[in-house]
Formats: sequence, structure tokens, C-alpha cells
Amino acid sequence: MGNQSVLEVPDNLWPVADFFMQGLGGEINLNNDNEVAQLIQGFFLLYLTIVLFTILAYKFGFAKKLPPLKSAVVYLILIVGMFFITIIFGLNLPVAESIFVIALVLGAYRFRLHRERSAQN
Repeated sequence: MGNQSVLEVPDNLWPVADFFMQGLGGEINLNNDNEVAQLIQGFFLLYLTIVLFTILAYKFGFAKKLPPLKSAVVYLILIVGMFFITIIFGLNLPVAESIFVIALVLGAYRFRLHRERSAQN
């Protein structure tokens, strides 16, 4: 059995996750509070990035006018769901990159649709 107070950090992370996890090295000593804090901060920043891109993608592509309480429920479920997605897939798959591309495409679509509607009026 290996030492359970050391957590190995993969060196082949996707770009956004790698950006937030830089400086951790190849392994984290779980007894070192600074390294654990840096790991938690990197995960939290990755989570916030994924939530931000997901909210943008939702607003650009799927959001309809909802009453405030229903809208709050939708965003709450989105925020909680992205936490689990980040835990399960955040470091292993390009989640942030994929959602960024989705938000970019939906934003371009929304912009083009807005221009066409304003040209018709």
C-alpha cells in the first residue's frame, strides 16, 4: 500500500483545469495545509468557471421568461448539478472547454438572430 497522505495529481489535465491546478506539482501532501488549500482553490475556480459558462449557455440558448421563483429554482439546480459534474468529470474531460464552445456558438446564434430581427423592423 502507498502512503495515504499523498495525493497524485495527473500531469495530463485539460487546459482550463491545468491552468487552475498549476503549481501543484506531481503530488500533494495532504498533511500540508498550503497544498491542500491550493488544491481546493483550484477546484473551486474550475467549478466557478464551469458554472459561469453553463449559465451563459443557458441564457443564450434555452432561457425563457420565467417568474423569479422558477428562475431561481432553475439556476439553483444548474449550480448544484455543475458541482457534481465538476467533481466527476472536471479534471478528466474537457468540460469547461466544451461548455465554453457551446456558449460561444449559442451567443453567435443569438447575436445573429437579434440582428436579423432588428433588420426586419
